[in-house]
Amino acid sequence: MWLLFAFIAVPLIEIGLFIQVGGWLGLWPTLLIVLVTAIIGSWMVRQQGALALGQVRDSFNQLSDPSEPLAHGAMILFSGALLLTPGFFTDTVGFLLLIPAFRAFAFREIKKRIKVQSYSSFTVHETHRPHRPGEDVIDGEFEDVTPDKKPTHTPVQGPSGWTKH
Repeated sequence: MWLLFAFIAVPLIEIGLFIQVGGWLGLWPTLLIVLVTAIIGSWMVRQQGALALGQVRDSFNQLSDPSEPLAHGAMILFSGALLLTPGFFTDTVGFLLLIPAFRAFAFREIKKRIKVQSYSSFTVHETHRPHRPGEDVIDGEFEDVTPDKKPTHTPVQGPSGWTKH
């Protein structure tokens, strides 16, 4: 039900803000603001997204809980969609989601409403001894499949067998 409310309320808020800001600034400055926020927002999403991707990679490498870096990455992706959507309300929410402190606050609030049943992580340990120089020995069997030596020049006698007549 709240999703239906959002799909109705957000466009109405945007239309109202466009009318108010457009009446105050005029058409072209209003459109310029929308274009500039989309450009700046996409640049910021790219920067923040690269940082979030590094944090996700680090959490996987350290075998720690990746839920917070993944949530930050999802919020950055959502902010990019909001910033590319024309409007002042969506731009405001999009820019808020690009602030790390706001994302941390949003993650804490969302986390309060989600109950995790279980979380487990496991590591596969491989017994591996260090490689030492000169130990490149591979044990195996082989069969010599070198073709028989034929004369380098044979006279052509009829079709080659590769074509049909």
